[in-house]
Amino acid sequence: MARYLIKICYDGTGYCGWQKQKNGLAIQEVMENTLALFSGKKTSIIAAGRTDAGVHSLSQYAHFDYSGSMQDKQLLLAFNRYLPDDIKVLEIMKVSPVFNARYQAYERSYRYVLAKEKTPFNRNYSGYLLRLNLNLKKMQSCIENLLGKHDFSSFGKKNPEVPNHICELKHITINETESYFIFDFTADRFLHNMVRRIVGTMANISHLNLSKETILEILENRCPRQNLVITAPASGLYLMEVKYPPKFLDESYNPDFKENEMTNSALPHSIK
Repeated sequence: MARYLIKICYDGTGYCGWQKQKNGLAIQEVMENTLALFSGKKTSIIAAGRTDAGVHSLSQYAHFDYSGSMQDKQLLLAFNRYLPDDIKVLEIMKVSPVFNARYQAYERSYRYVLAKEKTPFNRNYSGYLLRLNLNLKKMQSCIENLLGKHDFSSFGKKNPEVPNHICELKHITINETESYFIFDFTADRFLHNMVRRIVGTMANISHLNLSKETILEILENRCPRQNLVITAPASGLYLMEVKYPPKFLDESYNPDFKENEMTNSALPHSIK
């Protein structure tokens, strides 16, 4: 039995998210059913993060165990032969038998695309906040107070499985094009809905012409239901990249430790 890392991109529009649900088709379900078609057995595929309904990914990572005779390239071709057009496997590689896509990630990056105008063509691939007056410099002024380690309870949806709300935001940029504002975030981990709520809140601060210190006040209050904290639509969110310690990507690495060895940030993680 070997463990494999799989890199996936998908359009999340038609799915209820990554994680299997009772009411709706999930990307995890499609991936596992596809693997079963050519492997002959049901196998769990565990992802780096459980994206919400409508959230997209350019680089979702997951792992699964496989004992068949197909090699990496053959597995990739088999997946893409049977997967629907809105999901594609980009890469498959054999990794350490103790690799865990969910718990060993030490850095994740997301992009949020916020449209200046909603159209029939961008409605599934960008977010739009009705009647908000957005100013690039005003939103950029919020960045310095978000960077670093903070308790992000104010921007996270309550989840009893995640008692620790400390995240380290390492990088944030906001750029403007003719039609969009592009937000890029990198952190060790993110809380449920954290990216979407930060985007919505910065947009709200811009619209109301509030001080950049407003972000600090929201962080310190640790109240996720404040009037200023709004959640941007899921359709604008993209998982861009996930990083792992190189040793876990080496198939020969098999130390004498527990399989669930984690990085410091390895707590249950959701991308929302």
